[in-house]
Amino acid sequence: MAPNPQRIDVHHHVVPPAFVSALNSLNINWTGGPEVPKWSHSYARETMEQADIAAVVASVSPGVYWGGDTAFAVSLARDCNEFLAGVVRDDPEHFGGFATMPLPDVDASLRELEYAYDTLGFDGVVLFTSQGDRYLGDPLYEPFFEELERRQAIVFIHPTTIPPGASVPKLDIPYGVVEFTFDTTRCVTNLLYSGTLERYPSIHYILSHAGGTVPYLGWRIAGASYLPDLRDRAPKDPMAQRQRLYYDTALSTSEFVFAALREFVPTSQVLFGSDFPYVPDVVIQAETMGLENSEVLDDDTRAAIDRGNALALFPKFTRQPQ
Repeated sequence: MAPNPQRIDVHHHVVPPAFVSALNSLNINWTGGPEVPKWSHSYARETMEQADIAAVVASVSPGVYWGGDTAFAVSLARDCNEFLAGVVRDDPEHFGGFATMPLPDVDASLRELEYAYDTLGFDGVVLFTSQGDRYLGDPLYEPFFEELERRQAIVFIHPTTIPPGASVPKLDIPYGVVEFTFDTTRCVTNLLYSGTLERYPSIHYILSHAGGTVPYLGWRIAGASYLPDLRDRAPKDPMAQRQRLYYDTALSTSEFVFAALREFVPTSQVLFGSDFPYVPDVVIQAETMGLENSEVLDDDTRAAIDRGNALALFPKFTRQPQ
């Protein structure tokens, strides 16, 4: 299968130098396992060309809240957004952006959301699965999700290395290996049974890493609506709520995953993702080869995952790449 030089990557991370310095000052392990990556526009463009990626919608990762006072998160979120907005402004043909939010500070996040959309012109927001001891879907976040709904926002959900997302006692395994997938699953399940997915149907969610274990556990999660503790707050159709979400292919381009996604969601809901620069070039090559050589996917589906599906969310990239 010939490569597609028009790919749109929705899982590309920008790592601002000031962001790295700020997190290093906390003296914690914040990457989930990989070494602290380096990012530059030239390095990103070189990698994109090698992987036949025409454009990316970038986000800063991980999150900016690490407990205690939210002032650190508020300031760092603004710094990250200004940096990424500059990248997009300087190279709009190849870059879009998801804005960082300083949750759990809802008021500050509402202000940052307004600034990100109305002043900086972002394409959507990145939200991390949990902040402190609150997962997305927590009642505290209702005003924020109301505003996301009003704006029909695109929300990229990414797992976090911050507890509780990273709280796995007695396991000496980097969070990025398996915990990220379970963390995403916990978050989606909470969004489902808190009613958030049902109350705000105009928000477009993109789930990292093919949704973690959501497709595989789809029936089990839906079946939990019969439990006494969940029966009264279960949505009308728990399965359908998750089948309208989008799932990216970052670190997930295996035949096993493609088979699960094909059975679980319409293939129009699957988007290409790389996880650059937290994975090295050789892994990105393996990801693209898995997609290009898949026997589970036909040519039309492969082309849609590469580019067509993303254009429904990000039509600004409609112009053919040069």
